Formats: sequence, structure tokens, C-alpha cells
Amino acid sequence: MGIILSMETVDLIISAPWIVPVIPSNTVLTAHCVVIHQGQIVDVIPYALAKQRYQPLNEQHFEKHCLTPGLINNHTHAAMSLLRGLADDLPLMTWLNDHIWPAEAKWVSDSFVEAGSELAIAEMIRGGTTCFNDMYFFPDATARIVDQSGLRANLGMVVIEFPSAWAENAAEYLRKGEQLHDKYSRHTRLTTAYAPHAPYTVSDESLTAIMTNAEELDVPIHMHIHETAGEITQSVEQYGVRPLERLKDLALLSPRLTAVHMTQLTDDEISWCSDMGVHIAHCPSSNLKLASGYSPIAKLSQSGVNVTLGTDGAASNNSLDMFAEVNKAALLAKAVSNDASAIPAHEALEMATINAAKSLGLEEYIGSLETGKSADLIAIDLSDIESQPCYDVISQLVYATGRDKVTDVWVEGKTLLKDRQLTTLNQHKIIETAHNLADRIRQST
Repeated sequence: MGIILSMETVDLIISAPWIVPVIPSNTVLTAHCVVIHQGQIVDVIPYALAKQRYQPLNEQHFEKHCLTPGLINNHTHAAMSLLRGLADDLPLMTWLNDHIWPAEAKWVSDSFVEAGSELAIAEMIRGGTTCFNDMYFFPDATARIVDQSGLRANLGMVVIEFPSAWAENAAEYLRKGEQLHDKYSRHTRLTTAYAPHAPYTVSDESLTAIMTNAEELDVPIHMHIHETAGEITQSVEQYGVRPLERLKDLALLSPRLTAVHMTQLTDDEISWCSDMGVHIAHCPSSNLKLASGYSPIAKLSQSGVNVTLGTDGAASNNSLDMFAEVNKAALLAKAVSNDASAIPAHEALEMATINAAKSLGLEEYIGSLETGKSADLIAIDLSDIESQPCYDVISQLVYATGRDKVTDVWVEGKTLLKDRQLTTLNQHKIIETAHNLADRIRQST
């Protein structure tokens, strides 16, 4: 009689023809599966071997799909989805001063942010995003939808010098930020970061307080920096130095800082970012639409700077499509550097996964499909005519795949999207709420 080996019971096995784990870099696994138990990845192994080792309570087999880590949107303003298309084809400061900030002053509230966040989160789930790094007012409202939806988020503790419906002054922003951090400090899918808006809207005193608090709370800092040439000119006139040098003098340049946009950079500034471990959140679609400039991500990457990707808000993009950002990042890098080999496909995908996880301090938990990490992953259908033929899966994902090919999404092993249908949010209610709010906003403008 042969020896009968006991099999380990697990919650779920997901198998597919291709798995792109991201780590190791530029790797495609064939005929493999992801083994999941209690929300974590316990193995990534050949499917035939998994059938010998594990007894799954549930199993999903995809015949024509690729599995990848969930994408991480490393800069957005989720609730601004309700302002999508409100004021298009305008320069940044005109767009902000004459349209967006007045609209926010009139409409932003707890209920507005809740509705806008729900719209954004539904869009992100359907597009394969499993984590987003947010910067907006009333973050508690966004947190409620994150909690309900099952998505993962890093919520910004916003600081800005002028009053809003959320807070009256910098001191109140800081106080409310600490309350947010304390409230969600034990949540498995919600983390926080300080989110000073920009150098031109936050004082030296507030920035110094933010740096001190960030060290005490051990959280990142997330800030718009060097977004436009006008921002540089304004800083030189007001402070005598460019914004990044001012932040350097204030000791803000560190591995805690994720600098968003960074379209205006000198070689010295790139060296500072490299030497001090600053992360970059590149937002190619928003930068193009607002004519803000081009972030030199090929040069940044070659200098050892960790480059990540974000959509920015849907008011300036106008979508939260991370597949589009991955594609544009790769293409723009080639055009800007005049080098077709700049930012190959696997590097662009890493910017939207493991690189973003590193900038959030979450690389031990998300960003790749590895044993011990959270089971945050997506299934992408590569069977349609737009995906044929498929010589290189990673190239296909970056240059020929859209968010409409994402069919299934899991966070902590929980299904958030199944066969393109949301499982935790009511799509019809979200659309109806967005229509009703848009009608009110339209009638008032």
C-alpha cells in the first residue's frame, strides 16, 4: 500500500495560462496558479503541483487570462470624479482658480465626497486598480466607501493654508489628519499619509510641522511639486529659490516623500531625489491635458529614482484608467528621451505595482504576487481580437490591453469584480447619484 500524503486545505486557488508576478522582474509564469488562504498568498506554483499539495475550498480556472498584481494608482483625488469634464481645455491655474476651486467651495461636503469616492472606487475596481493614494477633503467619507467596497487605499491627511468646508486653517487640518490616522491605524486596508497640497499653498511653518509629525507617526508625505513652469517662477520670486530647493532646505526630501508631477527638473534636482530617496508619482495623462510639461522619467529611473504612476483626479484626466497611464508612461518616456528602448514594458508595469507599493511603505504587503503578500490581484482577458497574436504577454499588457479587458478583481482574496460585475457596490445607484449631483452642479454654473 502506498503512503497517503495529507493535503493542506486552503481557501482558494486561481489558475491561468499566464501569471506576471512582477517580482522577479520581467517574468511570465505559464500554467501556474496563485494559492490563497485567509487573504494571503501562500504559494505561486505550477498548477499540476498545487493539485498535489493543496485542497482548495474554492477554485477558479481561467482559460484565456493573465493574472497580475492589482494596479496601484499612486496619485488621485477620488471625489473629484463628480467634477469630470466640468472645465476642460484650460491651463492649470485658470482651471483651478476660475473653475475647480469655486466649484469645490460651493459643493464639497461629506456627502459630496462620499458620492464622488464611490463613483471613483467603482471605476477603479472595474479598471483593475486595487489600491489608490488619495488627496482630498473629508477623507473620512472616502474611508467609509473604501471600507464598504473592499478596496485598499492610502488616505491623505490634507494640509493647505486657506479654509475649506473641511477645515479653517493649517492647525485644524493637522489636527483632523491626526484624528484620521488614529481612527484607522489598525485597519488592514486603510493607511494614511500627510498630503500638503503644494509648495505654493503651504507655508514653511506647516511643512516643518508635517515633517515632524510624519516622523512621529511613521507615515509618508504626498505632495504636488514642480507641476508647472509657473510654479517655479512664483517660488523664485517669493522665496528666492526653486520649490525643490526650498523643500530640501526644510529637510523634506527623504524616502518619506512622494513628489507628484515633477515636470520641471534640472540635473541637480534629479540627483537630489536620487541621493535622498524621493519617490516620484508621474501623472502622464493629466500633465498632457493641462500642458504642464513632461516628467523626465527615463532619466529619473536611470538615476535610481523610484518612479510610480497616478491618474490625478478625474477632473483633470478625465479618467482613472491605470492601464492608460502605464501605456502613456512608456510611450512618453521614449519620445522625451529620444530613445525607443527607454522604459521597456516591464518597467512601466512595475511603476504601477511594486514601485508604488514601495513609495507607500507597503512593499511587504502588495505590489507583486509573492508568498506572504496580500492576495490583491486581477485577471485580464487576452482572448479578444485586440490581443491577437500574443508574442510577449507583458508587452501585450502595456501596449495593447485596456481596462475593459479586466474581468475579475480580488483584494485580500475577496472578489470585488466578477465577470466585469461589481460585487460590493451598487452600480445603478452610483450612476443615479452622479447624475443627480451633476444636474444640480450644472444648474448652478
